[in-house]
Amino acid sequence: MKLIIQIPCYNEAETLLVALNDLPKHIDGIDVIEYLIINDGSSDNTEQLAKEWGVHYVVHFKQNLGLARGFLAGIDLALRNGADIIVNTDADNQYCGADIEKLIRPIMEKKADIVIGERPIDETASFSPLKKKLQHFGSWVVRKASRTKIPDAPSGFRAYSRQAAMRVNVHNEYTYTLETIVQAGRNKMAITSVPVHTNPQLRKSRLSHSMWDYIKKSMLTILRAFLMYRSLFTFTVIALVFGVPGFLLGVRFLILRASGDGGGHMQSLILAILLIMIGVQSFMMGMQADIISANRKLIEDTQYRIKKLEFALLDAEGKRRGEQDGEEDAEETEQINDQTHKEK
Repeated sequence: MKLIIQIPCYNEAETLLVALNDLPKHIDGIDVIEYLIINDGSSDNTEQLAKEWGVHYVVHFKQNLGLARGFLAGIDLALRNGADIIVNTDADNQYCGADIEKLIRPIMEKKADIVIGERPIDETASFSPLKKKLQHFGSWVVRKASRTKIPDAPSGFRAYSRQAAMRVNVHNEYTYTLETIVQAGRNKMAITSVPVHTNPQLRKSRLSHSMWDYIKKSMLTILRAFLMYRSLFTFTVIALVFGVPGFLLGVRFLILRASGDGGGHMQSLILAILLIMIGVQSFMMGMQADIISANRKLIEDTQYRIKKLEFALLDAEGKRRGEQDGEEDAEETEQINDQTHKEK
């Protein structure tokens, strides 16, 4: 079984070696452990340090493309190189490398396809009281959206089985953490979490410029996930918010009209018609979005099948080359032995 540990990097020269040195070199049940970094347009010598340390694979972006794109590029390269399990961790050494064994254990035991590391948020000194509350609230919203029980949704410390990694799709450019949980929950994938430890903070987070920027981007990501994966429910709620008051206003106008006092309430009738129209249009948009969602699921399933076939062909080609190299080595060894025998 092959494990590839990937690390997204953006100007991480000061902390990357600390994170790399903390990674495990051996795990029981894992035959091969390899390391991969995603150089997301770094302007320092992050990539050079990683190569000198001995990472096996490097994804190189000429400019910064964001965490989500880097994550997907790393997943793709890991799959192409035969990874059975892929672990994502951070370059600032936020997560303890020793916990990787705990993180991948549910996948090795075939109890889960995705495992999220649960940080001790309330005990993390670098988190302000406001950030702790927002982390808990954001995770609660994601649990409701995804119908999962993940207590720490923003955690970037996570493991994917090969099958789960081939199904990953991220549509926003901000982060992959929240959307992939909603996607996994909605696609009925086996997802769980394990408690992990965190190391002292080496640098400030670069994911957002400020707390409010983080809140705004996170809420937009969750809203977009709702619209993509629970489109009919979302638009039906919007339709009810506008349609029910419009219906009540319309009933009120009819009652007043029946009692002979409807002439002075034409504004209520106009407002009622407007609200009902918005409600009906919202529901129709929900129906259309639900049909699009069904088509998207078919496309995702087709994409998964294509990836599975492509990576199977790559694996077969790698095995064929390995066997061919082995035959050539055996033939060369036999020739050397024959030559040595003749000389004797």
